[in-house]
Amino acid sequence: MSETPMATAREVAIAAARDAGSILRERLGQHRDIQFKGVVDLVTDADRAAEAAIAARIRDAFPDHRILGEEGARGERPATDAALGWIIDPLDGTTNYAHGFPHFAVSIGLERAGTVVLGVIYDPLRDELFVAERGRGASLNGVPVRVSGTDDLIRSLLATGFPYDLARRTGRAEIWGRFLVRCQSIRGTGSAALNLAYVAVGRLDGVWEDPLQPWDMAAGSLLVEEAGGKVSDIRGGAFAPYGTGIVATNGALHAAMLAVIADRG
Repeated sequence: MSETPMATAREVAIAAARDAGSILRERLGQHRDIQFKGVVDLVTDADRAAEAAIAARIRDAFPDHRILGEEGARGERPATDAALGWIIDPLDGTTNYAHGFPHFAVSIGLERAGTVVLGVIYDPLRDELFVAERGRGASLNGVPVRVSGTDDLIRSLLATGFPYDLARRTGRAEIWGRFLVRCQSIRGTGSAALNLAYVAVGRLDGVWEDPLQPWDMAAGSLLVEEAGGKVSDIRGGAFAPYGTGIVATNGALHAAMLAVIADRG
């Protein structure tokens, strides 16, 4: 990463995540300006304020980097051929947040030529900071973390989510149903980023979800990899941050989860 010292990028990402987290924490429970991007897909004023804070930090430090934000943030001087790009979700778990359900996070990833090299996820209510650097491991509040050792699907705790496109939910529910009789339990938490972070620290054994957006999974995918887990696309192919979905596991359960998704389990 010759153009940008990783230590500097890490500091900027952590500071930006904490800035955004402070905004989300302070505004939680206040009157919300809620707008709908679809039938059930919403955005709040807190999303936009948090994204603006993150984008400002990144632009100040790295004005030539690409920025992709869920709520529309882009680099003021976008360099479309720049190798380094930030993928940010200022509020992963917006539906939870809008309802006052206390489970959401800030997610910031940095990719180089399509490979995620830095991931930061911050849960402002629990003050939990998950950080991963490619080749340097993953941590929670500065303490190294590893995925779980669960090697039997029936002993596993899994998580997933459902599409905002209501027409696609039936098919996803069918997969959920197949897993229900093959694992210990399933959680639908409303935050893909935290699901991935929880796989990295061993709180969950596996996650599957499709479709997702890059900002939902970029940072979390690296956390899982650097904690010793495995990530792929929903069919078992190579994971790409600009792909459409993810399967993330402790590694030992990956083949079994893919088999269930493909209805071979």
